[in-house]
Amino acid sequence: MNSTHFEEWFVSIFAKFKENAVIVMDNAPYHSRKLDKRPTTSDKNATIQDWLKKKNVSYEENTLKSDLVRLVKENATSTSYVVDELVKNSSCFVLLLPPYHCELNPIELIWAQIKGYAARANNTFKISDVLKLFHEALTHVSTEDWTKSIEHVKKKEEEMWMMDGMYGSNIQPLIIHLEEEG
Repeated sequence: MNSTHFEEWFVSIFAKFKENAVIVMDNAPYHSRKLDKRPTTSDKNATIQDWLKKKNVSYEENTLKSDLVRLVKENATSTSYVVDELVKNSSCFVLLLPPYHCELNPIELIWAQIKGYAARANNTFKISDVLKLFHEALTHVSTEDWTKSIEHVKKKEEEMWMMDGMYGSNIQPLIIHLEEEG
């Protein structure tokens, strides 16, 4: 998967979303391609200079890379993503899950169910048979499975909210005094 394929697929199914739909996505790189990717120190000077020129930011031709990157940071606007742009003129909203929290994504439980089915039924280890098992597993995913997955995620969210409240109220601030004692 890459951002081009994902965005083409997203556009093809977007019309099927209901009004005010919240589209929940994980942080796979192809879900969150930036509209205006900012150059970094790992980019070549020419790339950084091109970005600055597009933003009408002046600089001297012999400016050091570190100073060019500083100019990028000073002139960068807020980050916007292609998928946000795709839904911008609709009533839908894209919600990106926090990184490394797959337990907040119901589809992860469904994928686990599908992969488990294919793994248990696989006895030939041929890719063509695994593909058939995959398609067969898809037919076994029910509305009830989705409902259970969503309820599981809601429970996880509540646990996290509780932990957040508990930790926030029980942790005392840590103050380090840097001046020398005399």
